[in-house]
Amino acid sequence: MKYSKNFYQIKSNTDIFEKIKTERESVGYYNLPYQDTTEIREYAESINKKHIIVLGIGGSSLGARAIYDFLLPSNNYDKELIFLETVDPLKINHCLKKLDLGDAQFVVISKSGNTIETISIFKYLDSLIEIDSTNCTIISEAESELTQFANENNIKAFDLTENIGGRFSVFSVVGIVPLAMVGVDIDNLLNGCKRVSDSFFKQEDYYKPIIRKARFLVENKSRFNINVIFSYSSLLESFNKWYVQLWAESLGKVNINGTRQALTPIGLVGPVDQHSFLQIIMDGVRDKTVTFIKINDLKDSSFIPKKTSNKFDDLAWSCAEGVSFNDLLNMQADATIQSVQEQDDIPCDVVSIRTVDEYNIAKIMFSYQLLVSCIGAFLQINTYDQPGVEYGKINLAESFSKKT
Repeated sequence: MKYSKNFYQIKSNTDIFEKIKTERESVGYYNLPYQDTTEIREYAESINKKHIIVLGIGGSSLGARAIYDFLLPSNNYDKELIFLETVDPLKINHCLKKLDLGDAQFVVISKSGNTIETISIFKYLDSLIEIDSTNCTIISEAESELTQFANENNIKAFDLTENIGGRFSVFSVVGIVPLAMVGVDIDNLLNGCKRVSDSFFKQEDYYKPIIRKARFLVENKSRFNINVIFSYSSLLESFNKWYVQLWAESLGKVNINGTRQALTPIGLVGPVDQHSFLQIIMDGVRDKTVTFIKINDLKDSSFIPKKTSNKFDDLAWSCAEGVSFNDLLNMQADATIQSVQEQDDIPCDVVSIRTVDEYNIAKIMFSYQLLVSCIGAFLQINTYDQPGVEYGKINLAESFSKKT
């Protein structure tokens, strides 16, 4: 009798860890924390334009935007980082009319070099102001048409290594070049990544939480197939969008058994979404895991004033007077966390970010990249391709070919 099987068994944590260690030899993002940033920092310091305009979409912009939006309110940058991510003409022109294009550095980012949104916006902007070696930086793969264009026009080009996928590229030149231009401490970013990477691969304090969470999500994927991040700060709204792309594009695959995986990411911001999505978490179907993210120190001491007159005597919450908004935000988070934990049948965990700086946002982002890699290894999928995304690109190309 001959026996064969096409189903898969969930491998041990040790097997998955060994697979992830092997991936370091071929998957480029693992090594980004250890790169030399000298050339990037020196080039960034030479850029004196006020507006740094990033032309990119998806993985070419979401990571840098997540970091910039997290840091912006507590930093006084001399330059402004703007992201043009859509071909919606109303959005583009509304954004552009606020800017002095003569005082702008255009950072054109496309891994493949032929992303239609990016190339189309590039051409449009060039019709408004000449884009050349004096005001343009290009980031793409070394052999792409976009890099070739840069070389032919003496435009500074940074090569994106082929084995770094867009959604894993935030700590490559894709993210750190534009961030360095506005004054973000990119070495502190990479230090945060190193802290997590060194700890994980030495199987120290970051190892168990990541590998155990990955295993739990895979073992319970049929029951809890929706994964919610509940971020308690508007600073993390762009981080949520980055997470959704990283999670969905990496894990929405067909595994070796031919089974379609159904881990679905949702990003929420508290306390705003306490007044909407929290209801379905609490009383809806038990098909969700929830990760709460808090920031301990927002670097802001604003507080609810104590009364100096009788003006607000008839209004509620006099007990909150004198409390800082930072503390109020975290008290709201804690109250929501407690209410979810009291249900006893909603898997949840809490991540605390110590403060608002490069080091701490990098730690959580690199942790999520490692988590996604581990989940992909448990699922036995290719975490780093995106075949489903390519269908639309093929159909679009065919639509244009019919017009010629």
